[in-house]
Amino acid sequence: MASQVSLLLQLLVAACLVAAAMAANFNQDVQMYFGNGRGKVMQGGNMAALTLDRESGSGFQSTNEYLFGRFDMQVKLIPDNSAGTVTTFYLSSLGDRHDEIDFEFLGNVSGQPYTIHTNVYSQGKGGREQQFHLWFDPTTAFHTYSILWNSQRIIFLVDNIPIRVYRNHETMGVPFPKNQPMRVYCSLWNADDWATQGGLVKTDWTKAPFTVYYRNFNIDACVVSGGRSSCDSKSSADPVNNKQTWQTQDIDASGRNRLRWVQSKHMVYNYCADSKRFPGGTFPAECKNSRF
Repeated sequence: MASQVSLLLQLLVAACLVAAAMAANFNQDVQMYFGNGRGKVMQGGNMAALTLDRESGSGFQSTNEYLFGRFDMQVKLIPDNSAGTVTTFYLSSLGDRHDEIDFEFLGNVSGQPYTIHTNVYSQGKGGREQQFHLWFDPTTAFHTYSILWNSQRIIFLVDNIPIRVYRNHETMGVPFPKNQPMRVYCSLWNADDWATQGGLVKTDWTKAPFTVYYRNFNIDACVVSGGRSSCDSKSSADPVNNKQTWQTQDIDASGRNRLRWVQSKHMVYNYCADSKRFPGGTFPAECKNSRF
């Protein structure tokens, strides 16, 4: 009888944990953390909208914390004149020595492309920016932006096309985010002091309010609660503990070709090529071994 109860409890735990590998519901799996009502959940929890006006932006965060996983979000960005606005989808821990993995979408004047800003922080230090212009208009339809994070690497993907790989170079003395659980955050806010053309173009408040839409938030990740990760379970009944693709995923030959195409045709900034920022070849250590 005791063994049956134990098995039942294991199955119940497994059923709860497998939810982390399924589509999230905005009503259940996120909470608004700023905006005073400017963030809305719609369509029975299948979509969220964030709004920015002159008074405030808005944002939501995941209910759970995660340590490694794959996180997919479909986003439809602000059309027309979005200059000065920043839309985000990122992972972050808390504290001065926080870890963070960023997608930031920097708005622009009508007819000019959004800039996709990516960055990685570890132990409170960032400065690892790469920026891209997209090969499509991200304001006319939803597109999928993904962060794949495991102990070996971080892969940024757009519509499942890799645009950046940031590898674990701890053997070179470079810190890597792998010990601090992170929540998912999404936000819309005003940053016209730097976001568009270095702050030269300001937000046109006659176009406000600005709204960005999120949907199809999919999470396949290790949930951390009470210091315990769902992926640490030794139970054979735990489906999350079965090796998921993301836990060891790298990019294959096809992915490398796509990555080369994106970085040669659509990259507009790479910190590892910024000789003004790092004069005399004093680039960060990982830049010397930054090939994919």
